[in-house]
Amino acid sequence: MSASAARIGPQLTNRLALDRRPSRRCRTSATIRAVMTPPDKLGAKPTGHNAPNPGVAERAILRTGSRMPLLGLGTWKIPKEQTPALVETAIRKGWRHLDCACDYGNEREVGAGIRAALTEDPTISRDDLWVTSKLWNTYHRHEHVRDACLRTLDDLGLEYLDLYLVHFPISLKFVPFETRYPPEWVHDPDASDPADRVMVHDPVPIAETWRAMEQLVDEGLVKNIGVCNFNVSLLADLLATARVKPAVLQIESHPYLSQTHLVNYARSKQVHVTAFSPLGSAGYVEMGWTKPTEGAINEACVKAAATARGVSPGQVLLRWALQRGTSAIPKTTKVARLDENIDVFGWTLSDAEMSAIDALNRNKRYNDPAEFCVGMGGPCPIYD
Repeated sequence: MSASAARIGPQLTNRLALDRRPSRRCRTSATIRAVMTPPDKLGAKPTGHNAPNPGVAERAILRTGSRMPLLGLGTWKIPKEQTPALVETAIRKGWRHLDCACDYGNEREVGAGIRAALTEDPTISRDDLWVTSKLWNTYHRHEHVRDACLRTLDDLGLEYLDLYLVHFPISLKFVPFETRYPPEWVHDPDASDPADRVMVHDPVPIAETWRAMEQLVDEGLVKNIGVCNFNVSLLADLLATARVKPAVLQIESHPYLSQTHLVNYARSKQVHVTAFSPLGSAGYVEMGWTKPTEGAINEACVKAAATARGVSPGQVLLRWALQRGTSAIPKTTKVARLDENIDVFGWTLSDAEMSAIDALNRNKRYNDPAEFCVGMGGPCPIYD
C-alpha cells in the first residue's frame, strides 16, 4: 500500500462499499432581507440552518428551501498548518459557512478545525454549519463522482455536505487516489519529459457528471448541488436537462468583474450566485497574476465609502457583493480579518455608491484557465 493509500485508511474503504439509502438585482438591505430571509412561517423556534447566526444573520434561500449564510470563509490557499486553528477561530467568532474543495488540499485540516470548534462549544452543532465542497476535474465520469464525494466527506469528518459543486466545466483523465490526491491539473507531474507534464483531457459530457451528482442528493450524501465557473450557455444547457436543478452558481465576481448578465440570468432561473474572490486581486498577487497596486480595493469611490462609515475598503467590497444579491466567500489567513470581514451587516451603501462601484467593471478576470492552463497543455477558454 502506498503512503497516500495508507492515509485513506480502512474507514474510507468501508464507506466506499456502503449502499447508502436516502437519509433524510436587489439594492437595499431591507429588500435583501425580504427576499433572502423571510420570517419563519411555522412560528416555531428556528434550529440548524434556520437559526439566527450571531455574526451572519442574513441567509440566501435556495430553490430547495435550504438557507445558506450569505458570507462564507474561503479556504483556498490557506496553509495546512494554519487551517485547523483558523477554522476553529472562525466558527467561534460567528462564521457558519465554510467553502472547501478537494483541490485546495486542506479538507482534512478543515475537518479538524470543525471538530475542535464543536467540541469547544457544545451549543454549536453540525446543523448550524454550512459546508460546501467541490468535485475536481479528474472525477467527472459517473463512476468516480460518488467516490470523490465520499473521500471529501471522510477528510472533513462529516456525514453530509450542504452543497457540492462541479468545480470547473473541464473534464480531465482520472487519477486514482492512491496515485495522487489531490490530483491537481497536470496528469503526470513526475514525467521525465517536461513535454509530458500536461493536462490530459477526458471528453465527459456534463450531463453524465450531473446524473451522478443527482444521485448524491438521492442518497442524502449532499443536500444541494451546483456548479462553479459556468457561463450562461453552459448553465442554460444544464438547466434544460437536469432532474435536480443546480441550486448555486459560484463564479469570480468583484467590481472589476461584475458579470451582471450572468448574475441576472442565474437569478431568473432560481440559481443563487456566490462570488469567489470578492475582494478582487488580493489573492492573486503572490501568484504573480496581478500587482499589489491593482484592484478595486484601491479605487477612490470605494475608499470614500469606507471613510464615510469608518470601515475598511474590503468591507465596502463585501457589502457591495451582498447588496447586489450575491453571497460572498472571502479568504483570509489573518484572525483580525475574520472580525473585519464579518462586520458587513447592519449598514448599507447608498444607491449612488452602489452605482459608482458598479461603474468600475472592466471585465477583468484573475482566475482564468484560458491563461493559467497555457503552460500545462492548455489553454481552456471556458469563458469565451
